[in-house]
Amino acid sequence: QVRLVESGGGLVQAGDSLRLSCAASGRTFSRTTMGWFRQAPGKEREFVAGISWSSGNTYYADSVKGRFTISRDNAKDTVYLQMNSLKLEDTAVYSCAFAPRTYYTGSYYYRSNNYDYWGQGTQVTVSS
Repeated sequence: QVRLVESGGGLVQAGDSLRLSCAASGRTFSRTTMGWFRQAPGKEREFVAGISWSSGNTYYADSVKGRFTISRDNAKDTVYLQMNSLKLEDTAVYSCAFAPRTYYTGSYYYRSNNYDYWGQGTQVTVSS
């Protein structure tokens, strides 16, 4: 049983920064994969960023490269998403996800079906 709890969402202005946190509890295993996804109203859920818990290798959607940074704190079992230079199109519900496996090919991080557990989501709203 794994529980993921996101926090840090809110209302910000375009150009501002925001940091999301995802705390994991329960049986998280030693080799894991975590990612961030987002879904805007009327849109499909899309991949944002992913990270290998053990190696620290990271992967990003093209739309956020250079602006968002995913990181992890092994001691706290927490993954972060630092979002800089936020744009109106970043408005969405952001969810973190967990897979109790290590993926060795980057493409696996992009598919939501490869994740087993999901948090409740946190709303990020960017205004002009």
